[in-house]
Order: sequence, then structure tokens, then C-alpha cells
Amino acid sequence: MTSELEKEYAYCVIIPTYNNENTLKRVIDGVLEYILPQEIIIVNDGSTDRTPEILKAYPEITQIHFPKNQGKGLGLRKGFKKALEMGFSHAISIDSDGQHFPDDIPLLMSASKEAPETLLIGSRNMQQEGVPSKSSFGNKFSNFWFWFETGRKLDDTQSGFRLYPISIMPKKWLTKKFEFEIECIVRSAWKGISVVNIPIQIKYDESERVSHFRPFKDFTRISILNTVLVAITILYIIPRSFFRLFKKKSLREFIKEDVLGSNDSPKIKSASLALGVFIGIIPIWGFQTIAVLFLAVSFRLNKLLAFAASNISIPPMIPFIVIAALKIGSLVLNSDIDDEEVSKIVDFKNHIVEYLIGSIILASFTALLVGFVSYFLLKKFDKNKETL
Repeated sequence: MTSELEKEYAYCVIIPTYNNENTLKRVIDGVLEYILPQEIIIVNDGSTDRTPEILKAYPEITQIHFPKNQGKGLGLRKGFKKALEMGFSHAISIDSDGQHFPDDIPLLMSASKEAPETLLIGSRNMQQEGVPSKSSFGNKFSNFWFWFETGRKLDDTQSGFRLYPISIMPKKWLTKKFEFEIECIVRSAWKGISVVNIPIQIKYDESERVSHFRPFKDFTRISILNTVLVAITILYIIPRSFFRLFKKKSLREFIKEDVLGSNDSPKIKSASLALGVFIGIIPIWGFQTIAVLFLAVSFRLNKLLAFAASNISIPPMIPFIVIAALKIGSLVLNSDIDDEEVSKIVDFKNHIVEYLIGSIILASFTALLVGFVSYFLLKKFDKNKETL
């Protein structure tokens, strides 16, 4: 048994368990080959099988027993809290259903030593034989929403074999069932913690493995959570990131690093800017951020550039946009609006039709102009970069 736990990083292992009597002992014994008993926390989530009897054989291991089933999320939360109280800064979670290999614990620890402020998620090979199709689909679904909510791509967001930097993670949580594992990584990413996959082994033996995932109830919970997280992403996280970016960077730096330095093609970048300008001008005040991010994601464009361009409608620009839209609309409809009326933009509601038509035309023309000009400039920049 290895007793080298790299004390400077203070690792522990948390094993949440619920009615896994067939595999629990094997998992614990496997973990004990790499971790001391005093560095293991087992959370018995109200098991009604032989789990309490099995755990009596491990008195040196810290154990938390719930009187009734509360959910895996709450089990992990209690495990994190206990680990922090015991002085641990990092916690490895491993499922007790036998699908994970304790042999991979040193792999996670080694990767963590290289980047101790990173949250590591064991990446399973979802294409291997024996992986349930519902698990593969659920993982792809979860991966997409994680990308939408954080802008980061992962191959596996649902694996329960993880290494958490618990000392720097959020301390208050909203969920307590399976959806907690999604909330945990999304909110950690929002806090600036890097979330990375690391390949691990996986074993699916349906003859002994007991899954407590309830497809309808738990999928509904996960969907509700993602709805809330998406709303927070659109209304708070992305605007916050954008404004933080400009606090740290000048406009020149933003153009150099995030426009010219982006790995997206000139076509994608110019289309993103055009979309942002269009949404920023059309009269959907209050919904521009939601619209531009939804469309940027739908068309796989650069969300940051689209959002940045949509800010063409910042307060100092609104009078100019409204006046230009009214003038264009009056010309198209041949309406009799004199310059004095146009200048009184507070009264533009009396010419709402002219304004709506004019704003759509103005938005379309400006978006096309920005799109074409930026495309040719970016293409020229790329050619110059290639010749250097």
C-alpha cells in the first residue's frame, strides 16, 4: 500500500454510496491500495441493503451516514465540507458501483500536481462495448450545455470520477441530486477554475452494477438546472466577462487579441460582427443580449465578438440610431416628417411604422457593410501574417 499522499496538496478520496453492496467492498479495497484509511471519506446515502454492515469492517475510515436517501449531490456536498474540516484541499470522488478503476487515482493526482487549481474530470471512452446508449446520449447533451454555459469544450462532463480543488471552489450550492455534478463544474468554471478532462478506464458490468439514475425525474431536474444556468449565463456571466475584458484591455488590445488573434476563420469572425451589429440596431431593446447569444450559438459563431458588436446600441449611440432609422423609414414610406420632428426622438412613437421599417433597413445595411469590410480586412491580415 502506498502512503505517499503528497501532503503539501492534502488529498482525500470521497466515496458516495447508495445500495451498492455488490461492488462497495471491492471499490474501498481498491482505493486503500493507494490512499490511507484516514484519507478516505465514505458517505452512505441512506442505503437499505448490506452497506452499513460492510462499512463496519472499516472503522478507521471517516464515515457519514444519512438516515434516508438524500441524493448524490448532497452526499458530495457533505463530503466536501467534512474534507475541508479535516484540512484537505483536494478531494477525489469515485463512484461505488464498480465502473471506475482505483488504479487511475495516481493518474489524477499526478495531473493535479502539475495544475493544482484545476478541476479534473475522468474522461470515459463512451464508444467502447457495453456503454449504455442512454449514457452516451446524456453525456453529449450535457457536454453541449456545459459549452454553452462556459464557452469551454469537454469530452465527458458526467463522469463521477473527478478531482476537485475544494479549497477554491464555491461553498454554497443550489442542488442535491445528480444534477449537482453539473452545477459544480459550471459554477467552478464561472469562478475561473480550469475544468479539464483526463482519460480514464471504465467498466460497465450490468450484472452487478446498480444505477440509481431515474431517467424521467433526473433528466427533468437536469433540464431545469440547465435552463437556470443558461439564463444566468446570458443575463449575467457573459456581460460580466465582457466588461471585465474591457477593464483589463484597451480597445486596441481587444482587436489585436480577440479579433485578429482569434482562431476562428475570417468568415466566422466577420459573420459574428455582422450579427452583433444587426441585433444591436433592430428595436428589441432589453432582449438584444439573449437574441445575439442564442443566434451566435445556433449558427456556431464567435459569441464574444457578436456580443461586443451588439453594443453598438450603447446609450450615447441610441439617439443617432433612432434618428437615422426615422429618416430612412420616412424616405421609404414617403412620409412627411420634418427635421424638427425627427430631432424630437422622444416623440418617435408617433411614427412607429417608419421607425420599425427604417431600423430594419439600417440594421441590415450596417450589418452587411460591417460584415464585408471586416471580412476583407481580416483576409488581408491573414495573408500578411502568412507571408511573415
